[in-house]
Amino acid sequence: MVTLKDIARECKVSFSTVSKALKGSPEIGIETTRIVQEKAKEMGYHPNLAARTLRTNKTYDIGMIFEDKTGAGFQHEYFASVINGIQRVAFKKGYGITFFGLESTDNYDYLSLARARHYDGVAILSADFNSSGIINLVNSEIPTVTLDYSYDKSHSCVSSDNIKGITELTEYVISCGHRKIAMIHGEKTAVTYQRINSFKETCEKHGIFLPDNYFIEGRYHDPNASAQATKSILSLSDRPTCIFYSDDYAALGGIRELTNQDLRIAKDISIVGYDGIRLTSMMTPPLTTYKQDGIKIGESIAEVLLNQIDLGQDFSPAREIVTGNLITGGTVAKLN
Repeated sequence: MVTLKDIARECKVSFSTVSKALKGSPEIGIETTRIVQEKAKEMGYHPNLAARTLRTNKTYDIGMIFEDKTGAGFQHEYFASVINGIQRVAFKKGYGITFFGLESTDNYDYLSLARARHYDGVAILSADFNSSGIINLVNSEIPTVTLDYSYDKSHSCVSSDNIKGITELTEYVISCGHRKIAMIHGEKTAVTYQRINSFKETCEKHGIFLPDNYFIEGRYHDPNASAQATKSILSLSDRPTCIFYSDDYAALGGIRELTNQDLRIAKDISIVGYDGIRLTSMMTPPLTTYKQDGIKIGESIAEVLLNQIDLGQDFSPAREIVTGNLITGGTVAKLN
């Protein structure tokens, strides 16, 4: 079995240099790190995880909670990109990832499971953040970081800039002359409230006050729910000229219903989505949406969590917000 000493001898560097280079330590130069990592790969080096666990008191395993209520699973492009970002950072630093909680279970005892499996930390991507199972976990000794949900300053969180995203989308739609704008939002979560409030505040800033029946609850990533909500909006006597959807997948359900009613996108009615998935960029016309930077969000989650694991009690909880960008697409008609 190839050891660190073998690699050090081949590269003509010290044992310590090899150890740090394989961990990607900034103490080692970029070129030396490259040479050491390539030589390790060439020689077929694999770390002795059992020995490393005994030496560091770490399992080098991160738990990842992803409760899936829609059945989309990891096929959802936004969450897939977030997970990809987490993996990039975690794998580079020698950590493995284990998924659990793939099916939502009320008040599941995540803490006991995390302790039993000796996770060094847990990333909570999608869950009922107010359930006792999640709250017990984030208040425990196990390092955690949440996605798009902030408890308080003593807990780490990484969020997409939902306020900025909805504000930019709303400003764009209003700039195109729309004043009758409906919103099909997701289920009641902290993210949903942020988006609704941002939407209303931006409209009111422009003197636009919308009726309550212009706001309908659907479900995130659920085309069937958004199709039904779209049908309800289209039944109104005073139809909106533009419909906001909770995400791009939900917009696809809305498009299906609009097509069933022989309405042409950006001609008879305008629509916008959220997330910026590749599928909707290939539509004709491409969907107007806000692209969340899932890769960067995932990388930030991993960096915050691993930093917390390394520093232990010396760690200061982090609250990071990652911005995205507006994609004007072509599904919003210019009325002015």
